[in-house]
Amino acid sequence: MSLWFAWFVALAAVGVAAYAAYLLVRDRPVDNPLFYLASALEVLVLVQLVAGCVALAGTSRDVEGVTFVGYLLTCAVIPPAAVVWGVAEKTRWGTGVVVVGMLTVAVLVARLVQIWGGHA
Repeated sequence: MSLWFAWFVALAAVGVAAYAAYLLVRDRPVDNPLFYLASALEVLVLVQLVAGCVALAGTSRDVEGVTFVGYLLTCAVIPPAAVVWGVAEKTRWGTGVVVVGMLTVAVLVARLVQIWGGHA
């Protein structure tokens, strides 16, 4: 797994969360730019999913494979779920759901890096 790409995904998730937090503070619902940013993050997460599975298949490291793939799949599910929930909830807390979802992705990616390093 490419560590620089994993940290880039985590940083992107924090960036999307920061924009969503800005909307939350301004009492604004989920808007198109947030949707596009979350979509771009989802593309990055899907690339990481494929690259992580390929790297896992070709490594001789002692990596907990089931846990690693579980984290990769969870990372891929959270952004669309958070955005759909955020759009459905018309109050400011819909945007809060997006903030929490994107921060969760960042933490999961950081945990992926730990698992890849053998710290399961």
